[in-house]
Amino acid sequence: MSARTAGEIRDGHVLSTQAMFGPAQTIEREAGLNLWDDRVPAVHSVRATMIDPPGTVSAAITGRLRHPQRSVDQRVKLSGWLELFERRGGRVEYRSLDRAGLGELARRHELTIVAAGRGGLSGLFPRDPARSPYDRPQRTLSCLYLRGVAAPPDPAETHVRILRAPDVGEILFQPALTTSGPCTILLWEAVPGGPFDCWQDRPSPHDNLRRSLGLLREFAPWEHELCEKAEPTDATATLYGAVDPVVRHPVARLDDGVSLLGMGDTVVVNDPVTGQGSNSAARCADVYRRAILARGERPFDDGWMRETFEEFWAYARHATAFTTAMLGPLSPHMARVLGAATVRAEVADRFAELYADPSEARWFLDPAEADAYLDAIGAP
Repeated sequence: MSARTAGEIRDGHVLSTQAMFGPAQTIEREAGLNLWDDRVPAVHSVRATMIDPPGTVSAAITGRLRHPQRSVDQRVKLSGWLELFERRGGRVEYRSLDRAGLGELARRHELTIVAAGRGGLSGLFPRDPARSPYDRPQRTLSCLYLRGVAAPPDPAETHVRILRAPDVGEILFQPALTTSGPCTILLWEAVPGGPFDCWQDRPSPHDNLRRSLGLLREFAPWEHELCEKAEPTDATATLYGAVDPVVRHPVARLDDGVSLLGMGDTVVVNDPVTGQGSNSAARCADVYRRAILARGERPFDDGWMRETFEEFWAYARHATAFTTAMLGPLSPHMARVLGAATVRAEVADRFAELYADPSEARWFLDPAEADAYLDAIGAP
């Protein structure tokens, strides 16, 4: 079921700032869904820069990824996958669903999965306060797709750039593939009330670019130089809003007792500052698919739904913990890790890999493990 056709998705507004790391790409590749590998820019490293004070680099690290990261505009990906699904013999019904429509649909099927992102249908799934890290958005967001952004001279290979201004927010530059070809995604992550929090009027792509250039001139003039000749990729190249980081209970019961299973962002939402959304969604789809096949002829009851979600949560909890850590002030042991990463390549590389697989983040998140690791390698 889809509220919009492939054409409507392809021609619509930007949907996200997706970034797919190696493990998630493997899931897509094994399913034959990597339709754009020969066209999408391959990102080989993560460049993290601390801006303090504005306009000044106080620290910078570059961590190389074991496997390239890639970003395909979800307008391209979702429309392409809908068309592929139908070519492979699947049937898509194009219409919107409300609570009553969901009930009617679920009664006709053995299993109904809601993969509606953060939209209205996610409200059917109750918030899980014990697992939800916040009760409100931690950033307001502005996203702009650009072409013509110049490549920085260092490092020479293609990389994603994350700039952090303490108490102000983050700026991310993500190479990607959009409807018109290769591009760069510019994402502003604004601490509410700060100087980056200036997008409430939802400006047009060209007005967004002018405002972005002004902010870059003040906070990151070296990035301003790279963006001086950039242009928006299209008339719908912007996205605005705020993400409420939340974990929801995975099973929704409708009034007639019919149960629904939530998937991806419908039940686990993280701020995009660490790029975990698309990766977690791919993991969730893979876990659910395997569990469905293993179930055989047995019913997809509530117990199975919860058990299946818990298998996904065993991974997703690490993505939530890593993202939560990167949204807050850096603790002393994290600051020590990142300080070591400025002078030790192996620390920088290991930190970069946390974006690809946050389940390995304990060495970064736990003070004792972080200190033990740094002491073991003789890091300053």
